[in-house]
Amino acid sequence: MEAVGLDSCGGGCTARGAEGRPAPEARVHFRVTRFIMEAGVKLGMQSIPIATACTIYHKFFCEINLDTYDPYLVAMSSLYLAGKVEEQHLRTRDIINVSNRYFHPGGEPLELDSRFWALRDSIVQCELLMLRVLRFQVSFQHPHKYLLHYLISLKNWLNRYSWQRTPISVTAWALLRDSYHGGLCLRFRAQHIAVAVLHLALQAYGVEVPAEAEAEKPWWQVFSDDLTKPIIDNIVSDLIQIYTMDTEIP
Repeated sequence: MEAVGLDSCGGGCTARGAEGRPAPEARVHFRVTRFIMEAGVKLGMQSIPIATACTIYHKFFCEINLDTYDPYLVAMSSLYLAGKVEEQHLRTRDIINVSNRYFHPGGEPLELDSRFWALRDSIVQCELLMLRVLRFQVSFQHPHKYLLHYLISLKNWLNRYSWQRTPISVTAWALLRDSYHGGLCLRFRAQHIAVAVLHLALQAYGVEVPAEAEAEKPWWQVFSDDLTKPIIDNIVSDLIQIYTMDTEIP
């Protein structure tokens, strides 16, 4: 996956407003990607299709101004398109019903009237627009397979007691999932994100990799030769910013 420069990507979580606070656009993207994740789970989507939907959404708003299109319509179309890309096809009717329930808890499903068909047509037309804007480049390399490989390797390095008493694996997967609230998936390589979330999980529980002091190079560079500490710090900083927004947004 080719990285997108920070200045060119409006979907990233690192945009700052006054006094270093997240820019309003970042807050909108956080809310909408939270909707994508929750709707994806209710639709029975697996983690990779949900990650693809978030990436499509962020990439679209790297190209298009946020005020141009309704971000929640783009989100619904992202779910629909991601289902096709990852071969977990969804019905537009299911997307509409889940979305309607998300915005109107306890409400009745939409009737098959003119409003329903207009929304369905909007989702389909928005999907075609997104494909053109993204030049049909909607397949992505996600960090998931790398993280799985790194976790297996790390489990073999650590002693059994250290691994069992700390939820390193669960925490790393949660950090990876939450990273899709922002634009990390476009700004950094998949391998680097996988190592960074694992690095942060180890730090959170104070777990050290054995023989780290005597090793010729850091453990994380064993996984990715071109990874540097500043890159890890940048990814961790963006993750912390995401969690900061999580505490501020209802």
